[in-house]
Amino acid sequence: MEVDTLVEMGFSKQRAERALAITNNKGVEPAMEWLLAHADDPEPIAQSSSSSQEESNENAPETSSEPAEDDASLDQPKSLKCEDCGKLFRTQVEVEYHAAKSGHSNFSESTEEKKPLTEEEKKEQLAKIEEKIKLKRKEREEKEKTEQLEKEKLRIKSGRDMQDAKQRLQDQEMMKIIEQRRRDKVEDQKAKDRVRQQIQADKEARRLASQGVTNPEPVTVSPIAAPPAPAMSPTKPSPTSARLQLRLPDGRAVTQAFGAREQLSAVRLFLRLNEMKEMPFNLMTTFPKRVFTDEDYEKPLDILGLAPSAVVIVSKCQPQV
Repeated sequence: MEVDTLVEMGFSKQRAERALAITNNKGVEPAMEWLLAHADDPEPIAQSSSSSQEESNENAPETSSEPAEDDASLDQPKSLKCEDCGKLFRTQVEVEYHAAKSGHSNFSESTEEKKPLTEEEKKEQLAKIEEKIKLKRKEREEKEKTEQLEKEKLRIKSGRDMQDAKQRLQDQEMMKIIEQRRRDKVEDQKAKDRVRQQIQADKEARRLASQGVTNPEPVTVSPIAAPPAPAMSPTKPSPTSARLQLRLPDGRAVTQAFGAREQLSAVRLFLRLNEMKEMPFNLMTTFPKRVFTDEDYEKPLDILGLAPSAVVIVSKCQPQV
């Protein structure tokens, strides 16, 4: 790429490679400065051909006359000329590059020597190179800006997707809690109906007994499910509600009642919707000391020992390093 740029500026491929090698391949601009400073240096091929010519001249017989030598040097081709545009070239490489770039095909040898670049031409060539460097730098900056913009768009999209996924999880958790509460209400209503039927049956039995009716027809009542009681111990009714005192990180205490069969996730949802909206947190108890895990959030409050009442500590999650 750097060699092609120097060749495009009018230098031969050999001189361009030599300039880049001398400047330790630091770029087009240092190589261009060296080429402009050594524009009058002969080409390596030309130098070798001139040395061979000098050797042939030394070995030539002394009888050759000086005017003949001058005529021969004048007739020798010193450059290659494009007949289509009139430009002169020092080497075949420059001719091939010009032909590929312009499409010209008519070239011939010329005794006219290609003049070295003047100071103005050197400055003009250097200005062209600087302009190309600026253009390439600008294109690179535009490309980097476009890539950065695409990365920012992807980051925003991934953030939105994460927020949507989190919202879906919250909605699913809310629906699960609502469904659990609905089932609990249905079960409570069924239990109340069974108790009411049992009371009505007992009243009917006592009324018939007071009227002297013997062996009344038994009233069919659905049996009431009762928890198994251990032997030699009184039956202890299971709590139906859990009154929790939630101690927040800022020192405040919030008291809220929940159903004893509600899952611990209901407490987490209550805090997220009312007190800890944008802040991750954990739930724990001090007596006994216990930090609730993800599995505990699927368990009822009475199973976790939080019914009929308990104190729950709400602590902030420590940021991960």
